[in-house]
Amino acid sequence: MKVIMWDVDDVLNDLMKQWLRTAWKPLHPECSLDYGEITANPPHELLGVNKQEYLDSLDTFRREKFQDLKPIPEMVAWFQRYGTLAEHLVVTSTPLFLADRAAEWVFKHFGEWVRSFNVVPSPRGEKHPRTRPNKAEYLQVFSRVDIVVEDNPETIRQMSTIGLAIVTIPRPWNKSKDTLKDAIEKITRLIVS
Repeated sequence: MKVIMWDVDDVLNDLMKQWLRTAWKPLHPECSLDYGEITANPPHELLGVNKQEYLDSLDTFRREKFQDLKPIPEMVAWFQRYGTLAEHLVVTSTPLFLADRAAEWVFKHFGEWVRSFNVVPSPRGEKHPRTRPNKAEYLQVFSRVDIVVEDNPETIRQMSTIGLAIVTIPRPWNKSKDTLKDAIEKITRLIVS
């Protein structure tokens, strides 16, 4: 049985889109940036603010609204149809002080299939032991992962160096030419082949 590593934010949910529309823009009505124009992640330069202001806003959204995020319907449908054909683990980059909320969200929506939740902490200035600096290095802890489902271009680049099958969830910042449907079909092909 194949093992799939899933990212959470912007793969299983639409964090960036919901944050921009429901948290950032209401407090910054002068912001004319649309979700489709977020060609960099983090998007602080596109927003005309420093990185810390962006992270503070995103973390506040995670703290206050993360549990209200809906999973991407196509992902839920995929898991309902094919979830039992693979083993699933999550590796997410989120601040440690918000990891419990992400874990709760994952198991609430995907707990029927996901058996492992893992965090590569996204630094926010706090001190914590960090033995693996990124997801690609963290995956070396596991004996076998076959497929990675990810949206972050840097993580995708890092993962490509370790020989895993990678499925890119299309987002404006990764410039994928695929559609979400294409990406989901690729996941299916990889587990049934």
